[in-house]
Amino acid sequence: MAVDNRRIAKNTFFLYIRMMFVLGVSLATAGITLRVLGEVDYGLNAVLGGIVAMFSFLNGALSGACSRYLTFELGRKDYDRLKEVFNAALVVHLGLAVAIVVLSETIGLWFFYNKMVIPPERMNAAFWVLQLSILMVPISLTQVPYGAVIIAHENMGIYAYTSIADVVARLGILYLLYVSPYDKLITLSALSCAWSLMMIIFYRIYCIRRYKETSISFCRDWGLYKGMFAYAGSDLIGNVSVLAQGQGLNLLLNTFFGPVVNAARGIAYGVQGVIAQFSNNFMTAARPQIIKSYAEGDIDGMWRLVERSSWFSCYLLLLLALPVYLEADFLLKLWLGKYPEHTLSFLLLIIIHCMIQSVKTPRSTVFHATGHLLLSNVIIGTILCAAFPFAYIALRLGGSPESVFWAANISIAITEFVSPFILVRFVKMNIVRYMLNVHGRCLLTVSVACIIPCVFYDKVFDPGFLRLLWTCVISSISICCTVFLLGMDRASRNWLIQFIRGRLNMIALFVKR
Repeated sequence: MAVDNRRIAKNTFFLYIRMMFVLGVSLATAGITLRVLGEVDYGLNAVLGGIVAMFSFLNGALSGACSRYLTFELGRKDYDRLKEVFNAALVVHLGLAVAIVVLSETIGLWFFYNKMVIPPERMNAAFWVLQLSILMVPISLTQVPYGAVIIAHENMGIYAYTSIADVVARLGILYLLYVSPYDKLITLSALSCAWSLMMIIFYRIYCIRRYKETSISFCRDWGLYKGMFAYAGSDLIGNVSVLAQGQGLNLLLNTFFGPVVNAARGIAYGVQGVIAQFSNNFMTAARPQIIKSYAEGDIDGMWRLVERSSWFSCYLLLLLALPVYLEADFLLKLWLGKYPEHTLSFLLLIIIHCMIQSVKTPRSTVFHATGHLLLSNVIIGTILCAAFPFAYIALRLGGSPESVFWAANISIAITEFVSPFILVRFVKMNIVRYMLNVHGRCLLTVSVACIIPCVFYDKVFDPGFLRLLWTCVISSISICCTVFLLGMDRASRNWLIQFIRGRLNMIALFVKR
């Protein structure tokens, strides 16, 4: 299958439109929300969902199985099978939702009352926030197959369009939160749940009307259920590792340091979520193409796309991450005024984590395309999970909150060297070529691109808007020039030149008219 660069570019464009709306609103609302709630309630809001997430780790595995099966059948153009896969996924997620609600209302409540650090006067509000989080579990989980259908069809435009409504809703929620005479923490959770429910209803109606495979009918192919569970089971340890490095470490911070440190982590991860979207949007558009290439047997084409996706995921992330890294203190003060202790150091460590993650994601898609996940998840998942006990030991020995993030970063860096040696067992792969073309090229490009901005960003101007603007401009120029000269192969460079020439010719013709 020929890689559809035009379609990837189109879908990435739609996703970036969506991201720009989300970026502006997320940054604006997070700062105001922190001031309205206060550091303690902001931290509680960030950590309480972690109790439900502890029991939702299987959902990540099932979501991956659902997306993979749907995309695979689309690649084979087997539409009858596609409908069976969708309905099987819907049944599986419904059963999972029931199990998670039961676990959350039993073990989750025990953890809430006995292990979490919550001020006594905020226990009642925290309890209702937890209950609202549990309420959304069955609704959100049964939405997963519908979202997977949209991604499998590569219809990313719908996400861009609905972001306009999301912008309006978030601003409306912020206003209602500000004027509400009721408890702010409970009000925020209730309004957020109501809006999420409305968006889920919209997506379901959209899918039912547009994609015939989403018509509900009970799937009796027990072999399909078995296959999906087997696939999800092999992906289970990987999702446990994601849980351990995400909500697990967050709950660990709560038990040792309390909700104020959770607030610092919540702010840092909020910025990380925005930064990561620069590369995640590209991968959301490229992922179906990688799976479809594998489904059609085009292994060489798949690896070309994996390599280029790794490059540009890394470079797109660097465009935003480098200025944020250099100007983090000024940006946090500009955004929040006074911010919780540890926020700056958390943010810098999380940016490093994101850079490593951006290179990993395209290769992980190949594992999902092959369906051979067990060995990878056992080995890689164990390495990633090791961050949790090592972080716990470090904290018990008196380590700072930052030691949690160092444990996470070291573990993910180790997996980058281990993972290719596992993948070669299941798909034809030149490990030396891959590591030189991906790890070597990305490391060289990032290192060279950072030299000028890092050396000179504080030599000309004092901290302020002028230095921020200078840093952004110099960083962008340095990154773009380095990427063009070092960061891509000749074929990609020629394609980029032709693409730019074509757009300039179109602009010239438009001006002449």
